[in-house]
Amino acid sequence: MKRIYADNYAPKYYCGKWSWDKKKDCLHFEPHNDLENVRERYVMTNGYKFLRTINQEEELIFRHEYVRSESTFDADTVVINDVLDLTLFLMPSEFLTFRFVEFMHKPAVHRLIHALIIYFEYFLRMVEFVLIRRDELSGKLAQVQSEQTNEQKRIFSIYLSQYRMLVARNYSIIVKGENDMEKYYHMAEIVNISATIKDKYFHEQFLAVCTQIIWICMHRRAYNVIEMEMNRLFRSEHFIMKRPEYLSFTAAERSLLYGRYNKIVNYRTQISPLIQELEHIADEDLPILWIGERKYRGTDTRIAEIELEYIVPGPQLRMIDVAHGILGHPKRLYNTLLELDWPLVRYSNFSHQDDPYHIIRQPYLKIPKIDAIKMRKASQNFEHFYKVYRIYEPCSRQKIFKWLRRDKIIQLYRSGGLLTNIISRCEKELADSTYGPKVEQIIANYFRVKSRLRKRASHAADDTFSVATSQFSSIITNRSILFRKKSNTLNQDHFFED
Repeated sequence: MKRIYADNYAPKYYCGKWSWDKKKDCLHFEPHNDLENVRERYVMTNGYKFLRTINQEEELIFRHEYVRSESTFDADTVVINDVLDLTLFLMPSEFLTFRFVEFMHKPAVHRLIHALIIYFEYFLRMVEFVLIRRDELSGKLAQVQSEQTNEQKRIFSIYLSQYRMLVARNYSIIVKGENDMEKYYHMAEIVNISATIKDKYFHEQFLAVCTQIIWICMHRRAYNVIEMEMNRLFRSEHFIMKRPEYLSFTAAERSLLYGRYNKIVNYRTQISPLIQELEHIADEDLPILWIGERKYRGTDTRIAEIELEYIVPGPQLRMIDVAHGILGHPKRLYNTLLELDWPLVRYSNFSHQDDPYHIIRQPYLKIPKIDAIKMRKASQNFEHFYKVYRIYEPCSRQKIFKWLRRDKIIQLYRSGGLLTNIISRCEKELADSTYGPKVEQIIANYFRVKSRLRKRASHAADDTFSVATSQFSSIITNRSILFRKKSNTLNQDHFFED
C-alpha cells in the first residue's frame, strides 16, 4: 500500500493541556487523542451534532486532504470556501450525500451564504445596540429618548431590512428552482407530487450547515442569537423553540430588528420573513434586487454602499474598510479551526490607526443623517448599461466524491498510520532510489495550473492567436498544394526559367 506523508506535521490547532516537565524543566504539551467523552467535543445545531473540536490526527488529515490548494490566487486569505470546507469536515456523517454536497457547492448557494454573512454582520451589531440601549433606558439613571433617537432607530431598521431583501432575493432563486437549481426542486416534473419528507430533511440539514458557517465567520460568538435568527428567517416564529438561552425582545425591539413588515398570523397561512420582505418593497429600494446582476447607476448613496459591499470579493474588503466576519483576513492569524491566534495578532502590531481587518477596532454602527430617508426618496435612477459577471470556480466531481469518502479516508489514516512527521519523511526519501514523475507530467501539471489561474483576457488572446495560426497554416498548406499541382503541369526547364 502506498504511504502518504503530510507536508507539515506540526499542528496549528493545539487541542490538549500543558503540564510542567520536571526532568526537562520546561512546559510539555499533551494532546487529547481520545475526545469521545469530552463535554465540548460536539455542538448541537437544530438537533444535529457538529464537531466543535478535533484532535491532532484529525487536524493533519483535514490539512492534508481537504484544505484549499496553495496554487489558488487567494490561498493566503480566508474566503467562504475555507469556511465551507471546515464545516463539511465537522458536520455529521448523515449529511454526506452526493445531492447535498453538490448543492452546497452551487453558485446560487454560494451567493446566498455571502448575503447571509453580510446580513448577520449587521444584525449582531443591531442586537448589541438594542441590549446597550435597554440598559441605558432602565434603572435610576435612565436616559430620556428624543425624537431624533427614534428617527435614527427607524433608519437602522430600514438599513437592516435592505440586507434582508438581499438575502430574500438570493433565497427565492433557490426556492423557485431556476437554472441549475431545477434538479433540487421539491416537485416532480410530470406527476407534480412534492417529496415532502425528503425535502424536509434536506432543508433541515441546509439550515444547520448555514448556521455553522455563519457562526464560524462571526468569530464563533453569539451562537444562540445566530441559531434563533436563522430559524426565524427561513421558517417563522412558530417553529422557534422556547429555550432559556434565547434572547427575548420587547415589541419595540422586535419592530426595530425584524422590520415593520413582519407579521405573525395563523401557522397555516404564515410565510417566512424573507418572503414578507419581497412582498412590500419601497420604490427607492427596488435597485437592491438587481445588485450583483446590473451595475447601479443613480444618485442614491445607500444603494451604492450595499452594492460595493456585495460585489467586492472577500480578499479585497480591507480596501473599502469593511469587515464581514473573518472573510479577507490573513490565514496566518488563524489556526486550522479558523480561530484567531491572539499571540500572532499581538506580534502583527495592529493598532486603532492601522487595523485593516477590524480586529482591534470594535464593530460599530455608523450614525446616519437625520434626513437620510428624505434624501433617498429624492434620488434618481438611470438606465443601466453594464452587467456584472461573477467568476466562480466550480467544484469537480472528484472533490465531491472525496467528501463522500470522508469517514473512510479518516479510518484509512488511523488504521494504517499513514501520517508521518517530517523527519521520517526525509529518511524515507533519502533511502528511496526511485525517480519522481516524468518531465512530461511535470510540464502538463504546470500548464494545467497556469491555464486555470490566467485571466480571461489572456485566454481570449491565446484563442485568437491559435485561430490565426491555424488559419495561416491552412493558407500555407493550400498554397503549397496549388504550387505542386502547377509544377506537375509545367515543364521543369520552363519552371526554372520562370
